[in-house]
Amino acid sequence: MRTTVWLAGAVTSALCLGLSTPVVAQDNGPGAGIVARQDPERPGVLIFDPAFFADLRPRTALDMIQRLPGFVLNSGSSGTRGLAGTSGNALIDGRHPSTKSEGLDNLLERISADSVEHIELIQGGAPGIDMQGRSVVANVVLKTSVTVERVLALDTYVYKDGYIGPIVRAEYSRRAGDNQIEGAISATVDRTDGTNQGRRQRFNPSGSLVQDAGIDAWDRFRNVRASGAIQRPQGGGLLRLTAVASFFGSDREQAVTILSGAGDDDQSQSAVESLNGEFGARWTRSLGPDIELELNGLQRLESGSVESGFARTGRTGLFTSDSTSGETIGRGVVRYRRNDRWSYEGGGEIAYNFLDTASAYEENGLPVALPGASVLVEELRGEAFGQTTWQPTPKLTVEGSLRVEVSEIRQSGDTDTAKSFVYPKPRLLVTWIPAPQHQFRFRIEREVGQLDFDDFAASAEVDLGQVEAGNADLEPDKTTYYEAIYERRFWDEGAFSARLTHAVVEDYIDIIPLIGGFEALGNIGTGTQTEFEVRLTLPVDRIGVPGGRLVARVAVRETDIEDPLTGESRRFSGDDGFGCGVTFTQDLDGGRWAWGMNHGCDLDAGTSYRVRELRINESGPRFNAFIQWKPSNDLSIRLDVNNLTDAESRRQRDIHSGPRDSTPLAYRETDVRSRGSWLFLQIRKSL
Repeated sequence: MRTTVWLAGAVTSALCLGLSTPVVAQDNGPGAGIVARQDPERPGVLIFDPAFFADLRPRTALDMIQRLPGFVLNSGSSGTRGLAGTSGNALIDGRHPSTKSEGLDNLLERISADSVEHIELIQGGAPGIDMQGRSVVANVVLKTSVTVERVLALDTYVYKDGYIGPIVRAEYSRRAGDNQIEGAISATVDRTDGTNQGRRQRFNPSGSLVQDAGIDAWDRFRNVRASGAIQRPQGGGLLRLTAVASFFGSDREQAVTILSGAGDDDQSQSAVESLNGEFGARWTRSLGPDIELELNGLQRLESGSVESGFARTGRTGLFTSDSTSGETIGRGVVRYRRNDRWSYEGGGEIAYNFLDTASAYEENGLPVALPGASVLVEELRGEAFGQTTWQPTPKLTVEGSLRVEVSEIRQSGDTDTAKSFVYPKPRLLVTWIPAPQHQFRFRIEREVGQLDFDDFAASAEVDLGQVEAGNADLEPDKTTYYEAIYERRFWDEGAFSARLTHAVVEDYIDIIPLIGGFEALGNIGTGTQTEFEVRLTLPVDRIGVPGGRLVARVAVRETDIEDPLTGESRRFSGDDGFGCGVTFTQDLDGGRWAWGMNHGCDLDAGTSYRVRELRINESGPRFNAFIQWKPSNDLSIRLDVNNLTDAESRRQRDIHSGPRDSTPLAYRETDVRSRGSWLFLQIRKSL
């Protein structure tokens, strides 16, 4: 690990020296030579005007966000309870979205590029901006003039076997300053990686082949979603209401046919359905020239069902589950900007969450008792927080915050338990700009994970014929981060960054054994993670490729924790220790044409450590390409060709006759599958 970090550091130093050489700008298109503006009142803020994106001819705000040098969009986490830290790293008019059920990418795609006044890239914090714990966010500032948008989009997946998966979307919006209304509806019928063909082989402990089988897997999913928002001045402030409703259903089947060796054919199938609804409200009001109040409320409800089973000679299994879940959130924040050097914010959040699930499992028609089969999990959580931002000089910004979380989780049903938690979560972020285009960011932060309510309940993997129990004795993991980032901007659109992060993870969650022969998720102790990552955005028009842009990343990672069964040191489950990717795009004819390709240049691999087996999962790197045509300002057509390398997914299972620390290897199973290549056609028309 030290050798790898040393080599990466040497590469970093060489790049820094090379990029410090001044370069004369060249005129390579409508946007060539247009650089970001430094906000004179906020040193950590870069402003990108529409002219910066001219050679791209962007259709939407999403296109513009994705072109920001050195910025990677994070759409947020709808599965995380509460509002703090769930909204992703992009703002719209300085505010996070007031919905959790729609990702930032969907919201930004509904905003036309013509509606964008400019985009701000905020690094290290700025007065009046809710960073939600992130060191970098992008802020899309909209025009105050009246804009009306009507968009019809048709996207279609086309597969090698002739199957077509269409996606139909219709969108409408009208914005006139603070008065806004928007709506969207979409419908999809498609399939996923779950449709594939492959081969499964089993070997005895000595390595001899004992079984060879073919695999044919099939899946389909259906999704319908409708959403809307309205914003109006109300009560001396600004009120925004949002609503989302969606239906999701999926069906899966798998057939395993024995080609040689002992064993029986088997089949498995599953059906999942869920209905979701969300209503949100946000009200903001100025309480004075330097004070602002923001109130948020959110209500979410979901109902779902799962039915899955398998059949093979002499054995059948059926797992069923019905669940209802919900979330109610109230949040208030007061922001005060004392002057250009000091700003403060403080507030609180309270949330109630619940999951009510009833599961059953039977083998050969006889019921099997499961831990956590019938569970009602309820959480009442409150959080108080305060934050101070200090800018002693234009080159230095210091942000300190403290959040204190208090929660109680109650479980009733098969097990009646209650746990209370109190967790302080401090954070310190320092941003230093030693010279123009150079920036250092340092972060120390303690984060507390959230328990997944589904881990309290039983679940099933029918394709493997396995059932996982629920575990009531869970605690959230706690992680302390130490992070340093160096960023260098160059050549107008170029950016280079190097990040070193060390994390200490307490109460790491992984698989543990339970009484009765079952296994479940539980806390296994304290582990560490160290990661070094380098990212580069290179405008290659400066070296003779007009309109070209190369984006690359490479990361090395070392994780360590004690295995709860063997007591030996090992990696975190699923961690492969390395990641990389490279993307090239080129805009031609003033943005009317564009093409590009991307390659995930590493194996997406990792080992999962279970009680009776080790699972080694590996997926080969995919190579994708696209071409895009914009014949007019209101029409764009894009064709993606995905998985041109026909990358395979591979899984190896080392299965023991009992706990893997005390029983010998029973057999080894390898599973190799291929999905093939597919096309993705996108047509977007503004009406």
